[in-house]
Amino acid sequence: MAEKQKQGFTVSDRRLFTDEGELRPDAKEESSAPEPATPPASPEAAAPNASPPPTAEEQRESHAAYQTAHGKVDSALSDALGAQHRPEALQASFDSFIASLYMSAMLQLGLLHEQGEQPHVDIVGARHTIDTLAMLEEKTRGNLSESEKGLLQDTLFRLRMAFVEMTNALTRPPQNPPGK
Repeated sequence: MAEKQKQGFTVSDRRLFTDEGELRPDAKEESSAPEPATPPASPEAAAPNASPPPTAEEQRESHAAYQTAHGKVDSALSDALGAQHRPEALQASFDSFIASLYMSAMLQLGLLHEQGEQPHVDIVGARHTIDTLAMLEEKTRGNLSESEKGLLQDTLFRLRMAFVEMTNALTRPPQNPPGK
C-alpha cells in the first residue's frame, strides 16, 4: 500500500509594517493588494503617491468656473421663478450653516419629521452633528461676531439638552402600567 504523503502549506507574513509601524525590511516595494477605501486621518498621513494640492492658479480657475456655473443656476431659477427667486437668500453664511446643522441634528434626534411620517432617530448621527458644532465653536473662538457666537452657543445648548432628553427616553426602562 502506498504511503500517503503529507501535504503542508507555507505561511507568509505579507504585512508591510511591523507592530511598531515601521516598514518591514522584507516587505515588497509595490504591493498587489488593493488600497484601503478609508481616507487618511490627516493630510500628513496621506499616501506617498497622493496627488499634490491644487496650485493657486488651479484654485483661481476652479473658483471662476464655479462662479460662472453659480450664475447660470441663478439665471435659470430667476427665469423659472421670477420675482420669487432671491439669490441672496441662497447665499451661504455662517448663520445658514449653523441653521442647517441644527436642522440636521433635530431630524437625527427624531424631533422633526415629514408630516404624516414616523420620526427616525439616529442618536449616533445626532451626537456627531452636535460634536461638529462644538468643534466649530472651539475652532472659531475669537473670530465670530457677538451675534454669531450667541447663535452657536444657543444652538449647542438647545441640541445638547434635546440629546440628553432623547437619550434618557431611549434608555429609560419601560414603566409598569398603573394598577399592577
